[in-house]
Amino acid sequence: MARQNPSLTEPQYFILAALMDGPLHGYGIIKAAEQATDGRLRIAVGTLYGALERLERAGLVAAGGEEVVDGRARRYYHLTEEGTEALGREALRMQQAAAVVIGRSRGAGVAQA
Repeated sequence: MARQNPSLTEPQYFILAALMDGPLHGYGIIKAAEQATDGRLRIAVGTLYGALERLERAGLVAAGGEEVVDGRARRYYHLTEEGTEALGREALRMQQAAAVVIGRSRGAGVAQA
């Protein structure tokens, strides 16, 4: 049985987050995700385009426009309304999950980040 609102993978989450400020091409998405995670997440090119294809099929991103730079086509992607909603749901889900652990660790003497 398929879930209605499946969780996003970490690369998918940061790909969508990278597009919050407007359309980006592939390399721009990779750099934005890397910057947002202080270099912790480095999305490989193959991973990026596979994820973008799945996100596009799910209606969360859309390709919109190309330009040729140094003889190579750059395709730009943007967040759809559904993508914005999915990103918000995922951020809320992660916040709620983190609150469970943070709330328990306060009384257990666990070091907090």
